Amino acid sequence: MTNLILGKNTPYPDRYDPDLLFAIPREKNRRQLNIAPNSVLPFMGVDIWNAYELSWLNIKGKPQIAIGEFTIPADSTYLIESKSLKLYLNSLNQMRFLDITDLKKTMQRDLSKKLGLNPQIEIRSLDTEALIEKPFKIQEMNGKLLDRLDIDVDPNLVSDPLLLRADRGAAQVSEILVSQLLKSNCPVTGQPDWASVQIEYHGCPINEEGLLRYLIGFRNVNEFHEHCVETIFCDLLRECKPEKLSVYARYTRRGGLDINPFRTNHNALWPSNIRHARQ
Repeated sequence: MTNLILGKNTPYPDRYDPDLLFAIPREKNRRQLNIAPNSVLPFMGVDIWNAYELSWLNIKGKPQIAIGEFTIPADSTYLIESKSLKLYLNSLNQMRFLDITDLKKTMQRDLSKKLGLNPQIEIRSLDTEALIEKPFKIQEMNGKLLDRLDIDVDPNLVSDPLLLRADRGAAQVSEILVSQLLKSNCPVTGQPDWASVQIEYHGCPINEEGLLRYLIGFRNVNEFHEHCVETIFCDLLRECKPEKLSVYARYTRRGGLDINPFRTNHNALWPSNIRHARQ
């Protein structure tokens, strides 16, 4: 019984500590995609984070709660490791702030220092008006569902870009393909990360069965959410050569946080932060 992983303590901070934030260079994973340091990225986009366990104290010591939304540009030098953000946010629990503006200013300063640029921060209270805003709605991704395909697949095989192919002899199409079967694993904790992914493109028709097998192949991949989406984007762009491409994934929350990366190579409409049923 002494080897059980259950019941072990995870130390959480009891005082404000911005040094809990751990920044990871995006450059390391992008080298694997043959994106050279300081080169022009083949995409633009954002990572949308939602923090559902945000709490602090007002100046009188009364606890306050809200939902935080952090929008981090894809061209930031660094990303923030998710557990470190959770620990940082928990360090605010016993910290007094004059008002929400004071809280935002503090988080803006701390995150900017780690990321190398200013993220966009929204703090949404749980009053009646806020409940009808976009973070509180539930809506699934629109598009053609790949999961309808009745295919034989080895779920233990690692994702292979060669599964991706387009019909070069067919007329170009504009379509949206969706799968709810994306799963990867956190490279830090090993915990599973579940997501739905939406692929919107204009180009020669992409083979749906190959794409679904490719996406299922992430099941045993140990990578951050952001890198999984960038890998999918770069593999599709290289193998299928669409003229326009956007890849968007919405991951289920873990530790009160969800991360939703979006990458595109054209002037596409950027996604609304509308959560899904699993979020």
